[in-house]
Amino acid sequence: MTAPIKVGIIGYGFSTKCFHLPFILPNPELEVYAFLQRAPPPEDATVAPPKVWGHCTIDFPEARHYMTADTFFADDQIELVIVCTHSHEELIEKALLARKHVVVEKPFVNTSADAERLIALANEKGRLLTVFQNRRLDSDFRTLDYLVQQGALGTVLEADIHFDFPSPSWVTGWGKEYTPGQGMAFALGTHTIDQALYLFGRPASVTAFLRSNRGAESDIDDTFTIILQYAEKNLLVTIKTAIVTHMKDQLRFFVRGTGGTYLKFGTCPQEAKAMAAPGEPAAAPDFGLEDANIWGTLTTTTKFDSDSQTLDEQSGLYVGKYPSLPGWYRGYYENVVAAIRESADLFVKPETARDGLRVIELARKSHEEGRAIAWS
Repeated sequence: MTAPIKVGIIGYGFSTKCFHLPFILPNPELEVYAFLQRAPPPEDATVAPPKVWGHCTIDFPEARHYMTADTFFADDQIELVIVCTHSHEELIEKALLARKHVVVEKPFVNTSADAERLIALANEKGRLLTVFQNRRLDSDFRTLDYLVQQGALGTVLEADIHFDFPSPSWVTGWGKEYTPGQGMAFALGTHTIDQALYLFGRPASVTAFLRSNRGAESDIDDTFTIILQYAEKNLLVTIKTAIVTHMKDQLRFFVRGTGGTYLKFGTCPQEAKAMAAPGEPAAAPDFGLEDANIWGTLTTTTKFDSDSQTLDEQSGLYVGKYPSLPGWYRGYYENVVAAIRESADLFVKPETARDGLRVIELARKSHEEGRAIAWS
């Protein structure tokens, strides 16, 4: 039996406890071996419990605890580094120079040029570098991907991809002057831009409208519309996030093709469940199952699914709630293990994350110049 891959995690906050540990811990091929957490262990956790997210030495007493990057990266037992901090570039570089495989949180880095440099370094060192695009494994996106690949919609001609978030608390502290890495396109947009690139590839041009709807005059966008045009495919993809959106179940996808339409409201339950029990393994059989009330509606010109669709006599179309596939964030780390062991191709390639950053850069240029910008 192959020994599990030893994992070193940088950071011990929201990202680590809600988006990584729940999906690492159920995987027997990964061992949580070490943490880089700069805070010292509490002297007496029973009297003064650690603030906010706790301390790794309490939750993982058998794991190594490092307080400096130099000592962390010097541990040659660490095979896979997971970067869960706000600042990524320097830590990614240090990990690759120490010949570690690397998983990094979104949005990778702040510029496509920096991403390209780190991709070249990973290739030079022969190490895996990937970005944690977990929302490719949302229940609703997995379902949309399946329907597109199976031809249920025919040739896709138009796709609206939404990730709206009413009144997010974290935007209130944003300032006025934009610098790369700031704004909602770099936040929620990194999910939806990645989904568009995964489904449809690079666009021919990018057009964008970036806005501040949080009651402040600011160059930092909290609301955006990014339009990707694919001239050869006669395809238009609109990616949107809004912070003023009063809906019980937010719109996620509205995708139209020559053979059908998929309309989806409501979100994958995995994030909410992970936040309800931070740091706990996502091992329950129903962890990624959606409530049937928010399954998407599939409408097609010919019957695609005999169980979920019925003929609408008035329109002549086949209509029904299409059961969402289970969300499976655990699959991200299953693929990382397989890619390290060279038994599968890497699911989230860093080049796609680099292209996502380029979309944001072209979107900013489009917004400033008021025109469509050709891909470059």
